[in-house]
Amino acid sequence: MDKGFIQQFIDWILQNGGLYFLLLVVFAETGLFVGFFLPGDALLFAAGLVLDKLAEEFFGAHFSFVLILVILASVLGNIVGYWFGFKTGPLLFERKDSFFFKQKHLKKAREFYERYGKGTIFLAKFLPIIRTFAPIVAGVVRMEKATFMFYNVAGSLAWVCSMMLSGYYLNTFFKQQYGIELIDYIEPIVFVMIGVTTLPVLYKLFFAKKKIVPTPPTNDYDAKP
Repeated sequence: MDKGFIQQFIDWILQNGGLYFLLLVVFAETGLFVGFFLPGDALLFAAGLVLDKLAEEFFGAHFSFVLILVILASVLGNIVGYWFGFKTGPLLFERKDSFFFKQKHLKKAREFYERYGKGTIFLAKFLPIIRTFAPIVAGVVRMEKATFMFYNVAGSLAWVCSMMLSGYYLNTFFKQQYGIELIDYIEPIVFVMIGVTTLPVLYKLFFAKKKIVPTPPTNDYDAKP
């Protein structure tokens, strides 16, 4: 069976510091502008399919250590995003668009925050694009740091474990029951995951007609400097 592009890409990752590449992607997607387009859900699921190999790369450790490292990367990414939003404040909403920064993404994250409040930091982990900008918005509106960290850690734990462990245990099940390695079918699996997790968000971002939320003044919130 010929390997598709995604399969070859995963093989390349495994042969060229796969774990460290995964950590970099998770860190970037959860707090840096440059990471908003990265398919974190699909990559985490794919990493779960080869979790044992990633663990071997990390000094032959148990796969739980890999999970911990990825969770930490997600937590640290959010902290960086929060710090950036905290430092830039409402002026960020006046920043001009660039290749790595889009006002509509920031405003969509703000709308999400307005609707779900503090729980946004937890829920956003499961939403592409929103998870990149949500911690930045939390910093802009001066969410209490302890509250932010609680939802940050809880969301990172739930997101990473659900994605990676579902890949790991599904692959184990199909291998034991049917002799099938899901990694051999990673192309259709990844495309389905990207479609399920990304298309609804993209539709909301680009086609849904909603009133744009104005630039937020910091005194609208119970700010803690």
